Amino acid sequence: MSFKNLGSTGELFPQSVFIIASYDENGVPNAMNAAWAGECSRHEICFNIGDHKTTANIVTKGAFTVSPADAAHVVEADYFGIASGNNVDKAAASGMTFTRSEFVDAPVIEEFPLTMECEVTEIQGDEHGARIVGRVVNTRVDETMLDDEGRVDFGKMRPIVYDSTRRIYRVVGEEVGGAWDAGMKLM
Repeated sequence: MSFKNLGSTGELFPQSVFIIASYDENGVPNAMNAAWAGECSRHEICFNIGDHKTTANIVTKGAFTVSPADAAHVVEADYFGIASGNNVDKAAASGMTFTRSEFVDAPVIEEFPLTMECEVTEIQGDEHGARIVGRVVNTRVDETMLDDEGRVDFGKMRPIVYDSTRRIYRVVGEEVGGAWDAGMKLM
């Protein structure tokens, strides 16, 4: 192998594409595409976002929802990342269905097959940029995305990930080994 130094740029892949939805102070729904996010435990979501309408909304309301974007909605997911909620009503322009969560003061986007409804537990920063942690209050999933044992089947859901080196989205899919199983060959 031959190696090349690329400098200080991080190259972690994949970066899940999450759609973070919130309400503003007037109850107007908004959504943004965020790749700098993830589960920090089985019951918490953590993400870093800059100076966005969504940041201000979450600081004001103390709640948000997170949906992994899927291949069926790549156009809308990308739109949520390129349009600004400060300039346009993204909910109306996207044509997606925003409904009120039963559990937190944030919208659920009906077309996404999985949504985690979260209440804010920690904010490091302010409405101009923050690291936000939320406790998952409820996870709702389209039943057609479940396997025979009632578990989420991401193969059916076809979530997308962001490839930052090429600025493209890819679909998660192929199974290559079992967790806590494949490595047993070396035990």
